[in-house]
Amino acid sequence: MPDPQRFLYPLTFPLRLVPGVLHSRALAGILNQVMKEALAEGELDFLEGRRMAIEIDDIGVRYRLGLTEGRIRGYGDDTPPDSSISGGLHEFLLLAARREDADTLFFQRRLRMSGDTELGLYLKNFLDAFEPPEKYQPLMRALEKMASIRFPGKS
Repeated sequence: MPDPQRFLYPLTFPLRLVPGVLHSRALAGILNQVMKEALAEGELDFLEGRRMAIEIDDIGVRYRLGLTEGRIRGYGDDTPPDSSISGGLHEFLLLAARREDADTLFFQRRLRMSGDTELGLYLKNFLDAFEPPEKYQPLMRALEKMASIRFPGKS
């Protein structure tokens, strides 16, 4: 079976040309909108002053996110994260589309956590319970379609 990294890595070359801080800030902007009510209700306060890394191994993209003054912020690689979650693009798409739960992906070692595991578990539990507002259902359907794509070497 072909290696999915050999398939994905060249296709994502343009993403790797953009500095990581810009990726992180763009994702933070999206998350601030999608999680607006959760932020207002203090559901992410456990992240205040902390930094999380999301590393998508097979495409070579890393995000650094944290919470400051009640807003999700994107950061560069200059400050080490308190906790990190890493895995392949397909695994993160499955998680975002809610087709697989985080526990399954961690137990199957398709996602890995390092650093402050308590912080990572708080985030995992928040994401498990989070229901995106109805107005983001088109985004959820798009994620569902992307998660359905079969990459070479993936079952």
